[in-house]
Amino acid sequence: MKKNFNTLEPGISQHNFIAFLWHAGFLAFAQNFMDIDTVIPAMLIEAGGNSVHVGIMSAILLGGSSFTQIIFAPYLSNQSHKKKFLLLGINSRILSLLGLGLILYFWKSNGSFPILWMIFLFITLFALGGAFANISYTDIIGKSIRTEARKSFFSAKQIINGTIVLLSVLAARQVLVSRPYPVNYAFMFFIGFAALFIASLGFWSIKETVPSRTRIAGIRHFMEVMKQELKANPRLKYFLGFINTQGIAISFLPFVILYAKEFYGTESSDTGFFLISKVLGSVAVSMLVFGFRKRVRYRYLLYSNVVLALVMPLLIMLPGGRPSFFPVFIVGGVVYAMYSIAMNGVLLEVSGNDNRALYAALPELATSFLRCFPLRVAGSSIRSDFMLFLVCLWGSFCYRSFSYLKFIVKSK
Repeated sequence: MKKNFNTLEPGISQHNFIAFLWHAGFLAFAQNFMDIDTVIPAMLIEAGGNSVHVGIMSAILLGGSSFTQIIFAPYLSNQSHKKKFLLLGINSRILSLLGLGLILYFWKSNGSFPILWMIFLFITLFALGGAFANISYTDIIGKSIRTEARKSFFSAKQIINGTIVLLSVLAARQVLVSRPYPVNYAFMFFIGFAALFIASLGFWSIKETVPSRTRIAGIRHFMEVMKQELKANPRLKYFLGFINTQGIAISFLPFVILYAKEFYGTESSDTGFFLISKVLGSVAVSMLVFGFRKRVRYRYLLYSNVVLALVMPLLIMLPGGRPSFFPVFIVGGVVYAMYSIAMNGVLLEVSGNDNRALYAALPELATSFLRCFPLRVAGSSIRSDFMLFLVCLWGSFCYRSFSYLKFIVKSK
């Protein structure tokens, strides 16, 4: 009997289930060696970067990555199968990590080599590769794992991530303190490169059988389709309203790294400690969500995310001497994990197979300029009332976030 390649068979779904878990496991190991909240900003500061450079870096990794997804989405939505584009995106990230490792390993601090420009070049390639891969990943995972298996997949993914991340963060900290700068960061990126390369083998194994049927004729048509989607899906506009205000919360930790470095002289060993703190918070909340997955609803995660995002800058402003950065990074890890779990779940539920690639880019359209502008402002004002600025900024975002939440997941 001839197979129907427009449907997802249970055997293929199970194969893809394992392939995506393979990727998730090795990605979890790699993440701590290329963490954008601790490792990359600390490396940039050690290379001579200042507050403006950190602002630009965050704008590239967050705002720039988001904006380019808008450009990629119309083209990728027209592709019935997206596996090759997923591989192109992740291979770009793999090469960028190798490039960062090589320039840091061979760089001499007393030379004239433009190290900062090269770092920004590879950071940009890293961000663009992630933006290109993310749209394809969201589309493929939604149509390559059967609906009834998704809950098991995300639960298994959380267990694997929690176990591997805890092991890799200890290894990452050891690498940071094993050699002086810049060799320690070169080794970090070499290990991240190797782990991400192995993770990509899972994507090579994916069997993408269900085609996408959406067709977009350019950016203008993309905007028109998005307007239609907003009218047809009332929950979508509130979903966008929330991420338009709350999504910026994940950009706070890089500036804590800079604040700690400039005012308290933190070193590589401290960066490793910050990384461990963030991972502990992230893993703890992931395990709690998994343990109480039958009781926990998305709205509980979203409300908690807003409250804790406001708590982060307040912790640094507590009276006394040197702030205790441990709870800041613990809370930062919790905020990141809650936001990721809830947003990924809501996105899959409000979208379908034919429009999932568009929905993956739509949140980025809502947040791209917002992420760029405040980050550049924060980057240039870190020395003058830095924490007061952030508390006011975060407070206004959190206030608006609360007003959207009740409309997003009423039944979840």
